[in-house]
Amino acid sequence: MSLITLTTDFGTKDHFVGAVKGAIYSELPDAKIVDITHHISPFNITETAYILKNAYKSFPEKTIHIIGVDSELSKTNKHIALELDNHYFICPDNGLISMIASEIKPTKIVEINIHNHIESSFPVLDVFVQVASHIARGGSLNVIGKEINSYKNIVEIQPKINQDQTVIIGGVIYIDNYGNVITNINKKLFNTIGKGRDFTITASRYTFNKVYNRYNEIVDYSAKDNNQFDGEKLAIFNSAGFLEIAIYRSNLDTVGGASNLLGLEYRSTITIEFKTVITPEFTTIN
Repeated sequence: MSLITLTTDFGTKDHFVGAVKGAIYSELPDAKIVDITHHISPFNITETAYILKNAYKSFPEKTIHIIGVDSELSKTNKHIALELDNHYFICPDNGLISMIASEIKPTKIVEINIHNHIESSFPVLDVFVQVASHIARGGSLNVIGKEINSYKNIVEIQPKINQDQTVIIGGVIYIDNYGNVITNINKKLFNTIGKGRDFTITASRYTFNKVYNRYNEIVDYSAKDNNQFDGEKLAIFNSAGFLEIAIYRSNLDTVGGASNLLGLEYRSTITIEFKTVITPEFTTIN
């Protein structure tokens, strides 16, 4: 039985998701299909990359991941299939792989060339399903495309570091269901550059000097009313290891979330400035 995941910006109102699933079952009646999400913001590549990077690792090896975001074929947006971390990905070469492959490099990448035999304005249905079915049957990637050595990179996904390594400049790449704001700065980079130094995180006009590991670390359980901490802002390394600006027990319908309460949105700049360690000067006495 083949396990195939779907990640798209199709939504669930239209026929697109149903048509793709029907085509997979027509090719592979015993397939198991899992929806990661169909509610990616339209054409949002960084959001796609963040969600997929943190979801695919929970699936068994050899899972096939079909990604339908910004998937229309063009001269600058080719279609690729690749093997990475013992998983298969079928997607447009629009830069989303550069985040997924930031730490683990692909074993093999091919540029899909079966378009020569298929005319389609809906490549996820007509092309990606065919590729997924071929892989599920044990077929080689080389049969459906020519091997290539590179893929498109998105610069905005990668945070920048100043020359003397005292400042990390990142940005917002995703806003979750609670309104929490996720940045492209991960804990590994923070620790590597920070080296235990004091720091100031600046997000819009707000600053933070501490990063929590759990949301409820902000609560003082000796207080008479723990609810007084609801709505407090905090910085945290989330379960995916990325720096997040959050509101404790946020609710977009009542308390609000970090995105609207702090005025942060997709691509907003987040800066971390580490304090410079001053080496004391010593005078030699003769």
